[in-house]
Amino acid sequence: MAESFKILTPDAQYDDGGLVEKEVAGGGATLEIYRERVGAAIPEESWRQCDGLLVWHERPIDAAIIAKLDHCRIIVRAGVGFDHLDIDAAAEAGIPVCNTPDYGTSEVADHAIAMMLALSRGLIPFHRNMIEDPVGGFDFSRAPTVRRIRGRRLGIVGLGRIGLATALRAKAFGLSIVAYDPYQPRGMEIAAGVDRVDTLENLLAESDIVSLHAPLTAETRGIIDAKALAAMRSDAILINTARGALVDIDALYDALTAAKIGGAALDVLPQEPPDPASPLIRGCSEGDPALRDRVILSPHAAWSSPESRRDARRLSMETMMLYLRDGILRNGVNLDRMAQRR
Repeated sequence: MAESFKILTPDAQYDDGGLVEKEVAGGGATLEIYRERVGAAIPEESWRQCDGLLVWHERPIDAAIIAKLDHCRIIVRAGVGFDHLDIDAAAEAGIPVCNTPDYGTSEVADHAIAMMLALSRGLIPFHRNMIEDPVGGFDFSRAPTVRRIRGRRLGIVGLGRIGLATALRAKAFGLSIVAYDPYQPRGMEIAAGVDRVDTLENLLAESDIVSLHAPLTAETRGIIDAKALAAMRSDAILINTARGALVDIDALYDALTAAKIGGAALDVLPQEPPDPASPLIRGCSEGDPALRDRVILSPHAAWSSPESRRDARRLSMETMMLYLRDGILRNGVNLDRMAQRR
């Protein structure tokens, strides 16, 4: 009889009992599924007995949790970002960590472009004004961030899969593209048909729209701070569909209320769900005139579509079973750290 593996998911983003995961496992796994942001509701023995840990983005997996993984052979992130996983502690414990980079690319790129269009064409205030007052709101002048898109410059921070997909979409609107990514090989910009700058400061100074597509690392945390915002054009738009902590949102609030930039669209925030007392969040919810019609917020939804959610589930479970059954590792993100500890 084929071995059956125990797979623990602490923060599932579905409520169907793991139908997709079971289909992929083909009877080769027993699933234990929770929908928790903290670990208190998850029994101690569940951590200690699992053969694999399949996580989403709502439950941090820190060193204390990893210390409980007595039998765990692999941690798989059903998504791209893994900044909430202590990959060093996992490497120290001899547990490979893998992500799922091959899903959601189209959705996130589409979302970034949609946010750009919504601000640049005033869709949200136009709609709201028409709904609230069909006669008085029939006024094309009541949208402060409306601009012509064609001929403007889009600055992309991070020219990976999603950054590149966003650049290709933006070209169809007549935008010129400039990118900053010190980790992409020279010549990548030629293949992509974009301009390249060697400093973030140059990109910020040149761009009418800045779209963030970088991972969250020690280097990129807070990369858009007060200094960076001061380097942007006064009518520039900032878009973040990557990681919330790339942006200092208190500095962003200050920049917006001081009219140092034109607007911002955020799908991700440093704290999720956000703190209602945060100046930016409070200002938006209370209708601060300096923020009204200049800020768009969405709930970490850029990645989401029925197709993308299924892809994330299927591909992450495939990665899990491929390693547990066949010893084949794909998309490892801490293998270099594991090698250093040998």
